[in-house]
Amino acid sequence: MRSKHSYYSPKWVANYYDEYGEQEWGRFTRRPANEVSLFLHTHYLEQFVEPGSRVLDVGAGPGRFTQTLANMGCRVVVADISQVQLDLNRKYAEALGFEDAVEDRLQLDICDMSCLSSESFDAVICYGGPLSYVFDQASTALGECTRVCQSGGHVLASVMSLWGGAHRNLGAILSVPPENNRKITETGDLTPENWADVHHRCHMFRPDEVRQMVCQAELILVVISASNCVSNCWDDLLIEVKDDLKKWQELLRMELAGRKAVWVWDLTSLLLEERSNPGVGLDCSFFRAT
Repeated sequence: MRSKHSYYSPKWVANYYDEYGEQEWGRFTRRPANEVSLFLHTHYLEQFVEPGSRVLDVGAGPGRFTQTLANMGCRVVVADISQVQLDLNRKYAEALGFEDAVEDRLQLDICDMSCLSSESFDAVICYGGPLSYVFDQASTALGECTRVCQSGGHVLASVMSLWGGAHRNLGAILSVPPENNRKITETGDLTPENWADVHHRCHMFRPDEVRQMVCQAELILVVISASNCVSNCWDDLLIEVKDDLKKWQELLRMELAGRKAVWVWDLTSLLLEERSNPGVGLDCSFFRAT
């Protein structure tokens, strides 16, 4: 990790998502590009999670992927650092009919899941960027996800991409004073120390940092692939495409076809599929989300 200091504040993250509230439910459907991201996240759930599995959904928020897992017949333990998000998860589960799939809801810190037994889940889902919010403790958090997952199971997680975020938000980034922007891009840390006017605190990853984190967890990288590699930054066009079923389906096909091209890794959000060392027996998949 390029972070030299620990900026992780569990209280800040919990408060941020308490205040963010209902907005988190609509995040994946707010614009068509987000729907493409939702499609790709779901694609890998369906690829790596066996129907009927016992799954930990950590950083679950209001339950977008809890619902997907429930539709797959999985038994889900929901975990989040925000009590408001856990309450929303229950609300949507009851309203949309997937509450029966939820075994339990736990308010916890991903860096310390000692309340959960080792190898107690067939799969662990960590979508939405929890690993980015813990800054230099990301390896610890990934280690906890790996610990609670059974041998032969899967861990799917997302982190925020430094250059993918720059590609998506270039206009806003260029409004940041150059000296502050250099600090952010050099460290990947979006913090008040690097820019006093920052409102969102997180660490944004480069692919080599993810590789390093994977090595520390004694996992073997199988493939890195991109999310939204075709559709990123085409919001106006996607509004039109979304209304044409054939064009929309072709876009999704192109996203799947282009997601493993090496040159797109630093231009958009990324998926990394990992396979563990034979002695550990885990597969891990990571989305790099903008």
